[in-house]
Amino acid sequence: MQHCDYYLCLTIYIVTFITGFPANILAFYTLSRKVWRKPAPIDILLLNLIISDLLFLIFLPFKMQEVANNMVWNIDYFLCPLSGFVFYMTIYNSTFFLTAVSVERYLGVAFPIQHSLRRRPIYAVFASIFIWVFSILHLSIVYIVPYYNPSGTVPPSRNVCYEGFTDAQLEILLPVRLELCIVLFCIPLLICSFCYINFIRILSKLPNIGRRRKLRAIGLALGTLLVFVLCFGPYNVSHVVGFITKSSPAWRDKALLLSTFNACLDPIIFYFTSAAVRNTLGAMVRSIWSRCWCPQILWSSKKEPPETEKNSLPKPQGLTNAL
Repeated sequence: MQHCDYYLCLTIYIVTFITGFPANILAFYTLSRKVWRKPAPIDILLLNLIISDLLFLIFLPFKMQEVANNMVWNIDYFLCPLSGFVFYMTIYNSTFFLTAVSVERYLGVAFPIQHSLRRRPIYAVFASIFIWVFSILHLSIVYIVPYYNPSGTVPPSRNVCYEGFTDAQLEILLPVRLELCIVLFCIPLLICSFCYINFIRILSKLPNIGRRRKLRAIGLALGTLLVFVLCFGPYNVSHVVGFITKSSPAWRDKALLLSTFNACLDPIIFYFTSAAVRNTLGAMVRSIWSRCWCPQILWSSKKEPPETEKNSLPKPQGLTNAL
């Protein structure tokens, strides 16, 4: 049985939940309004990525409870395969939706005219449905294997979740994990790398785009690739190691922590990718800033001549715009 470090794992899970849940709720509210008014393919893809992250965060407390009980599962066992299925399925959903966003951005730069003429929101809807169905079918193994007991003599363990497998279960699970690594991680990583490397190459040569905007787009592309590799790479490497050694590596749960942390890094991608998210967040900051400064402005305006009152009121707004 794996032993995830109590303080390390619980701290990362709690920080991910506290920071990721409100950030994804804000992004969901913003993009759902944007898609309802004027749907764009990239907004539809990002909205599905947000829904995937929110599902992940909703089931994250089950992992917290498991760590708090020293990796012992002491609640109803049917929640173990269910939470594991949703937990792992949403991880691989993220790889596919991040890849789909990279393809959308690459096509918009490499073939701007052709892509704008053929760009339809319905294509993004079909792509999203395909990703959800594809991930659900592949990750159904997480739900099935804990109940798989062909011998009928040795029941699967009920005090650990998604661990302590029999030899018969491992014969099915380990090859499937290797297939998940290849199909749901390596192939999307290659596509994402191709799209963003060429996206950066083409964008750096365009003369009609401002330097600041160009650097932000390039930084977003590099940041997405970095998140892709760091968050999902170690966990998928554990699949390969497990297939070779015929057992789950002891550091598998620690590698899973990086995949967990992705849920609070995705909102950063939403911020730089979607203008609607940036505008909503900016409006919230301005609203909070004005509430903090209004009493001070009103107090100072009572002490100043009427002529200076008009000049003093716009200052907080100017400061908020600078932020």
